[in-house]
Formats: sequence, C-alpha cells, structure tokens
Amino acid sequence: MPVNVNVKEALDKCAKIDGAFAAALVDYKSGLTLGVIGGNPMFNIETAAAANTDVVRAKMKAMNSLALKERIEDILITLGSQYHLIRMLGRNPDLFLYVALQRDTANLGLARMKLAEVERLIEV
Repeated sequence: MPVNVNVKEALDKCAKIDGAFAAALVDYKSGLTLGVIGGNPMFNIETAAAANTDVVRAKMKAMNSLALKERIEDILITLGSQYHLIRMLGRNPDLFLYVALQRDTANLGLARMKLAEVERLIEV
C-alpha cells in the first residue's frame, strides 16, 4: 500500500535522484507551480516549470487531434548537458512532476523509475 506524501516530501525525494538539480510539481492547465526545489542562478526552476506547461499542452493537443485515448506517462527532453523529465500524475492528470538532471551524473532509466515511484506516492 503506498504511503501518501505531501508536496515537500515528494520534491525532496525527487532531489535525491542521481543527477537531479531541480524539481517542481506543476499544474499544467494554470501554469502554476505547487512547489519547487533546487535550481541555481543559471536555471530558474519556476520559470522552467511554467514554460514546460506549453510542452504538456502541445502533447495533449496532438493526442486529442489523433484521437488517442492514452495517458501520458512521461515526456523526455534531452539537451546537450541535461535531461528534463516530465511525469504526469495518474491520480491528478492536471499535475506533473518536472525534474532537471545533469546528463553526466544521471542514470536516465533509474531516474524514470524513481520518478514513477514518487508519482505514485503523491496525494494532492
């Protein structure tokens, strides 16, 4: 039986994923962040999280246009030095977890698994 965690606990778990340097819980319909952790002067996690609502909206629109009756599990954006993972919350499809990872210290497969574990624990 999963243990329900609050937003801060969930983000703390995200921050412990190898290579993670920032994470957020985001409402993609409003663009609002419900919580953030990490970031740095060169990477504003709130701005990045809000901007990624456009990525989720675009994918939702494409799926609707194609009449796909599937649920998005996650979206991967690969940059030169970073991975950006977006994990939709199964229990609340308006929300997603967003984690930014350094490619040189992250294990992408393990990061996806750990993010899925965190997603299952969140009760919002």
